[in-house]
Amino acid sequence: MDLHLLTQVLVGGVLVGGIYSLVALGLTMIFGVMRVINIAHGELLVLGSYITYWLFTLLGFNPLLSLFVSMPVMFGFGYLLQRYVVRHVVDAPELSSLLLTFGIAIFLTNAIRYVFTSDYRSVPYLTGSFYLGSIAFSIPRVVSFVIALAITVGAFAYLRYSRLGMAIRATSQHREVAMVCGIDVHRVYRYAFGFGCALAGAGGSLMSIMFSMHPEMGAILNLKAFCVVVLGGLGSYSGAFLGGLILGLVEGLAALYLASNISEAVAYGLLVFILLVRPSGIFGRAEAN
Repeated sequence: MDLHLLTQVLVGGVLVGGIYSLVALGLTMIFGVMRVINIAHGELLVLGSYITYWLFTLLGFNPLLSLFVSMPVMFGFGYLLQRYVVRHVVDAPELSSLLLTFGIAIFLTNAIRYVFTSDYRSVPYLTGSFYLGSIAFSIPRVVSFVIALAITVGAFAYLRYSRLGMAIRATSQHREVAMVCGIDVHRVYRYAFGFGCALAGAGGSLMSIMFSMHPEMGAILNLKAFCVVVLGGLGSYSGAFLGGLILGLVEGLAALYLASNISEAVAYGLLVFILLVRPSGIFGRAEAN
């Protein structure tokens, strides 16, 4: 195999994997804090991409600056969604959260299809590539990766150093102890779900300048996000970051060595493999018997 071609594929995989990491970080935050499996996470990402598309199409808004709109809007949407809907399944069996968020996903998909139609849409903002040596770097992917990395690092810093971030981590680690220490865990739930939705919205905005969008693509993105979360370990923020990069690399290598049309199926195979070999993920801890 040509080393130049392999290097090109690895670069592309890392750039896409950075977006996967950002999206999965929001999903793992929601699960880590509330133990709610959010099947609608992919649809929230699609909603963020459509916010960017219509701001660009109708108002000529810079797609990168649209992050300052899509993230607050998705945060508010997630905050209200948790307060009035998702809160009812926080302490319920996991099947309840699966069914509820699955219903939310169906509702969002059909609402997006009804409002925006099923046409494929794209944001032709950044095009072309630049070269470092003989390796081509797609400008939209590089810009999206840099911004996604900055948001991810900012989210890590916020979780580590801010009072609310420490409250989120404390609630994720042990809810009862957090309550004893005076933390309002129900308030934390709302903010954590809002943050998770905001990160999904950011991922959707960045993906809109890389790929075409349509209402049904949420299911595929949802699968990839879950694959990343399971790969890194449920509830592990660092695992979500590493898992996203790994999935991007594996997809790129599958397209190179197998076929380009089979790369989408890699997430399925990787998910099954992880569940069989190491169900707790790379950074996850095995359940006590």
